Amino acid sequence: MLTRRSALLSAASLALSTPALAQQRSPAPTSLTGARLMELMAAPPAPWIERVRGSATAPVTIVEYASTTCGHCAAFHTNVLPGFVAKYVDTGRVRMIFRPFTLNPLDAAAVILSHCSGERFFPMIESFFSTQRVWTQAADPVVPLLQMARQAGFTQETFEACLRDQPTLDAVQEVRNRGERFGVRATPTFFIDGQVREGGPRDLAEFESWLPASVRS
Repeated sequence: MLTRRSALLSAASLALSTPALAQQRSPAPTSLTGARLMELMAAPPAPWIERVRGSATAPVTIVEYASTTCGHCAAFHTNVLPGFVAKYVDTGRVRMIFRPFTLNPLDAAAVILSHCSGERFFPMIESFFSTQRVWTQAADPVVPLLQMARQAGFTQETFEACLRDQPTLDAVQEVRNRGERFGVRATPTFFIDGQVREGGPRDLAEFESWLPASVRS
């Protein structure tokens, strides 16, 4: 179980090369249907707040499980997602749900800080992805984490209080546990209307190809 000590203190000993899971590519997509699909779409339990982009009436919903310390996740969020959001999410064609699948205490710290930032969640989580190599490879990652948190309005006190919030730590762990129950075994993993895709797309065109033809037309 994640603890406030592991998130705040042990983070300094972790680096990008220590993920618990590696990206894998599924030989063929599988899918969740019926009650299992309904369970997937249900929001995680409080105090975790579902993080969603796009319209609730969009014809396609994508659930993404990702880790802030996963290189393939960072590549997707930096190189593919912005164009996808502009083309499909902002135009009402796709709704995207982001769920953290934490791999280590440093990963959990970045997720929890983003959560504590409230409405700045997406800008902050995207900042963690875009600067991943900086803070994950620092001799003391707590230093760049604090610097990034200050830019989002944190003080030293609110930074430490956020990382000591055991209920949120437990909630982040439960989001991962639920992901495992849905069969998540690698990051990133996408559920596109229940259809499972493991591994990050190489570019926007590949990610688009995973969508139903009716949405791409």
